[in-house]
Amino acid sequence: MRCDLHCHSVWSDGTWTTAELVAEAKRLGLVLALTDHNTVAGLPDFLAEAEKQGVTAVPGVEFTTEHGGKELHLLALFVRPEHYEPIETLMVKYNRLKDESNRDLVARLNAAGYHIDYADVLRRSPNGNVNRPHVAAELLAKGYADSMWHAFENFLGEDKGYYVPAERLQLTDAIRFIRSLGALPVLAHPLQELSGEELRALLPTAVEAGLIAMEVMHCSYTDERIAEAQSIAADFGLLPSGGSDFHGEVKEDVSLAVGKGNLSIPLQFYTDLLERARTL
Repeated sequence: MRCDLHCHSVWSDGTWTTAELVAEAKRLGLVLALTDHNTVAGLPDFLAEAEKQGVTAVPGVEFTTEHGGKELHLLALFVRPEHYEPIETLMVKYNRLKDESNRDLVARLNAAGYHIDYADVLRRSPNGNVNRPHVAAELLAKGYADSMWHAFENFLGEDKGYYVPAERLQLTDAIRFIRSLGALPVLAHPLQELSGEELRALLPTAVEAGLIAMEVMHCSYTDERIAEAQSIAADFGLLPSGGSDFHGEVKEDVSLAVGKGNLSIPLQFYTDLLERARTL
């Protein structure tokens, strides 16, 4: 049995429903965590469906944070129902700022001659929680891009002149918030955004704030990068975690559980994290 402790549903920027994710986890014999971006809206359905199907489910969320001017992502695993309201309350401000950023993005695209309607973008999200992949999908539908990758490469990257990121939650504040709930903070795919040297410079501050674990296996990592992440996590006493970061058709080359074919995340990751979470 394996686990996948990082995936997304239609409740953020994935294309699979929670029921579809649970069905695939059951088929694969997988322990699965749902970690939608900045929302827990999908967790009640995810957990109910998992209980019905006999799948071990880990409720989570992925916070978009910032440290030293860089966007970093932080998972909270083993989120409990009593955490839902404080999480959604925390995100009200940041989701409002993000919505303003998204509207500005669409306005800039329209001014450049790429005519998409924000109302159509909104309809792509069941709860109005719009992310750049929703804009990419609309660009694709209108024929301005021929793939999701092409949309990001040509329009949606921070260096393309259309997207200006909103103010983000600070990484250490997010770690402390997760710990205050009694959930377990996991630094997500840090070597995707940072060099090994930069990560080692960051971790003393993050560990002091209460960081417990770090993803050492991720769909974007080579075998060499996995080994480097494992070494860094061990040096700082962080528990290892891993996930495919599955988004469905948004990342067509990434499959649940195996990522790009390079992952086999051991169940021990889940059991060790669960044991640690029980002490929080």
